[in-house]
Parts: sequence; C-alpha cells; structure tokens
Amino acid sequence: MVLERGDIASSWRTQRWDSLRLLTPNWQSRLPSYGYEGPDPDGYMSMGEVVEFIEGFAKVTGAPVLSEANVTSVRPGHEGYHVVSSRGELHCRAVIIASGACNRPAVPALANAVPAPIEQVTPFDYRNPDHLADGGVLVVGASATGVQLAAELQRSGRPVTLSVGEHVRLPRTYRGRDVLWWMDASGLWDQRYDEIDDLTRARRLPSPQLVGTSARDTLDLNALTAMGVELVGRWADVRDGRALFSGGLRNMFTLADLKMGRLLDTFDAWARADGRDAEVGTPERLAPTRVPETARLQLDLRSGEIRTIVWATGFRPDYRWLDVPVLDQKGHLRHEGGVVDGPGLYALGLPVLRRRKSTFIHGIEDDAREVVEHLVRHLAVKEPF
Repeated sequence: MVLERGDIASSWRTQRWDSLRLLTPNWQSRLPSYGYEGPDPDGYMSMGEVVEFIEGFAKVTGAPVLSEANVTSVRPGHEGYHVVSSRGELHCRAVIIASGACNRPAVPALANAVPAPIEQVTPFDYRNPDHLADGGVLVVGASATGVQLAAELQRSGRPVTLSVGEHVRLPRTYRGRDVLWWMDASGLWDQRYDEIDDLTRARRLPSPQLVGTSARDTLDLNALTAMGVELVGRWADVRDGRALFSGGLRNMFTLADLKMGRLLDTFDAWARADGRDAEVGTPERLAPTRVPETARLQLDLRSGEIRTIVWATGFRPDYRWLDVPVLDQKGHLRHEGGVVDGPGLYALGLPVLRRRKSTFIHGIEDDAREVVEHLVRHLAVKEPF
C-alpha cells in the first residue's frame, strides 16, 4: 500500500511556484518501463506535466495508492509497525519512508528579527510576482531556487538584491550537450554513496544553479548581474533593523568557479578516454564570476527599500510523525544506503541515498531495486522485534 497525504503527486501540485520547470531534460524523466514520449525530449517539464507524468506511471503500474491518507504516526508494533493515518490504521512488517527531504523550508532564526512591515515568504508560499507587494525584494540563497526567483522577480520590474552563500555553479549546456547529459553519460551520477569520501557533505550540497527553459540559458550570477540583480554576501545577522552581510563574496565566487572548472575537466577527460570527442563540441570555459566593485555589507530593513524577503535557504525533512528512535541530532534519518537504523524500516528519495542521482526522477529505479531486495530478505526472516 502506498499512502499519499493528498492526491497523487501532492507536493508537485501544491508546493511549487507557477513558472517552475524541472531542471532535468525530458528524456531524463524515466521510471521503470515508463518514460517521456512527447515531441520535445530536450525540453523541461512544467509542474502540470510532472503531475501528469506521475499520474500516468501510477495508472500504468496499477500502484495501490491510498490518497488523502496523511500519516500522523509510525511506531513500533507487534512484529513490525503500527501506522496511523487520516484514512485509518495499518499494521505492517516493513515501512519505506518516501516522504523526501524537502518537506519544510529551512528558514534561519534571524528571520525573527526582521522588522514587521516586511513580508516574508518561502518557495512553498510563493506563486508569482503578482502575489508580492510592490517594491524591492531581498532573495536569500543562490541555489537553483534562489537564482530562478531572483530572475523572475527582476523581470517583473522589482529591484532585487540576492544574498549569496555557498553555491554550485554549472552551465546549462557544455560542448553542445545539456550539462546533465554529461553527468549521466560520464557515469558521475552513478557514483555510489560508499565511494564518496565526504558523504555527509555530499548529502548537504545545495542544488546547482540551473533553470529549465526552451532557450537552454545558463542562469548563473553573471547572468543575474547583467539583468540588474544586486549581489551581496551571505546574510549573517540583523542588528538595529539592519541586515548585515559577510564580506566574503570574492572567496565564495572563486570556490564555486574552481569546483565548476574541475567538473568540466572531468567531463573532458572522460570524453577523451571514451572516444567521444568527435561527437561533441570543443572544450570551453565560462568567464569567472564577476565580483561587484562595491558590495554592500549592510542594508537598512526599516528604510522601505525592501518590501519582501524570499527565503530560498533550502529545505529540511519532516519526521514529526515518525515515533521511532532513528533520527540523529540534526533530525536526519540514520541509514546506510536507505536501510534505516530500525528493523524493517527503509527510506527512498533522499540526497545521495545510494547514488549521486538519488533525488532525481530517473535516479530512483536503481535505489528502489536494491532497497527492496533488502526488504524482501528481511521479510523472509522472522526476527524478534
């Protein structure tokens, strides 16, 4: 039984802004024996198309989905687990937690010190620029969500300031191919969790600065600067109504540029070794991220310059319903490649669960197969609980 808190693909229906499209090209949207078959394989699905895609998969597979079944408790029970939902209670020997890692916006505590007249929203609240007050917007966070919202708000005519912290810079296309083609074809996305030196860091990396558009544009900080977005450093504190930003933009940019260059070097080396140089374009490099001549270190939040703050500062999982002692001190599941630290308890859809591609639609198949193999072995052995 698959328990879904709303309709099928609930979060894609209710927690996404209007213009959002997948970061992955359509040809990469694939599930077991099911994939994109439309006329635009190199395009990027809208949220409505993602919902239709997932609904289609559920129909084709005949998945036993129980909709509007919001789970409020999972706790140890007789020879397994006792599950309480809005549609009733279940007893089962095994549970797979597939609720994802992006259930709640991760808003920093300094939000409490923002002056009251300023509206504060998260990507879960935001739908389009028309829903925000007129005037300046401060977008906090420069990962995929932050850069996309900053660009959309700037195009709407609002002055936008973007607070930049750690980020992952990538070109949309490289040597004539989508950058995610390179990740897929070179095998980097298939790297296993037990082959990664710093797995904890890998699982905490921000999403890359990408956007899915028909023009296949690169949306990095240089593109935002050219649009008129003002860049400031990481938001560090609020004092006397003033937002204080770090002065480390240059170092932040240099680090992101360095990591991107290393990744592109890896692609080039793979293309040479695999004999692919002839079928792709010539190696290329992006210009370094431009550092503003004078980046502001503070901004008076009482001046009226900023009317809205958009917290694009990431997300976190929500396990308040999980009444099993399997969380670490930071509220993350303790698991080994999706095998949770509890008998008969498993997870899917978390960052780098078993591979670097774990959180992408096409990445779930390999993970699910291996996790389910472990689950089947567990069910074959009747263990004391």
